[in-house]
Amino acid sequence: MILYDLTCPEEHCFESWFRNSGAVEKLIKVGQVACPVCGNTKVQKAPMAPRIAKSLSQDDVPEAKKRELVAVMEKATEAFNQLRQVIEKNFDHVGTRFPEEARRIHYGESRKRGIYGDASEQETRALLDEGIEVRAIPWARGSKSN
Repeated sequence: MILYDLTCPEEHCFESWFRNSGAVEKLIKVGQVACPVCGNTKVQKAPMAPRIAKSLSQDDVPEAKKRELVAVMEKATEAFNQLRQVIEKNFDHVGTRFPEEARRIHYGESRKRGIYGDASEQETRALLDEGIEVRAIPWARGSKSN
C-alpha cells in the first residue's frame, strides 16, 4: 500500500492509500477518486515522498497512536453513515438500473432527480465518458452504490 498526497482544482489537499502506483493512476483516470471536501473528481497527485505501508506488530504502534487512529476511524464511519442516511432519505434507489436511469435523466427521458444504485467500474467509466456526472461513494454494509 502507498499513501499519496492528492489535490483538486479547488486546491484542497488530501491523502489516500492505494495498492500501487498503477491503481492510483487508473482510479484517477476514470474519476473514481473524489476530493473529500468538494467532491471534485478532477484530482491529481501532488508532489510528495511516497509512504509505503509495512507490516507492524501491535508493539510497534504506540497506544496513544492506536487511540487516535480508532477515533479518526470512528469519526469517518459516522460521517459516511450520515451521508448514507441523507442519500437514502432524499434520493431514489434504482439498484442495478443505475446506469440506465442515469442516462434517462441526463438525456431528459426521465424527470431530473437524485438517484443512487449499483454500477460496475466499466459502467461508471461509460457514464463519465458520456458526460454524465456520477460519484462513487463509500457505502456501509459492503454495498457498491454510486
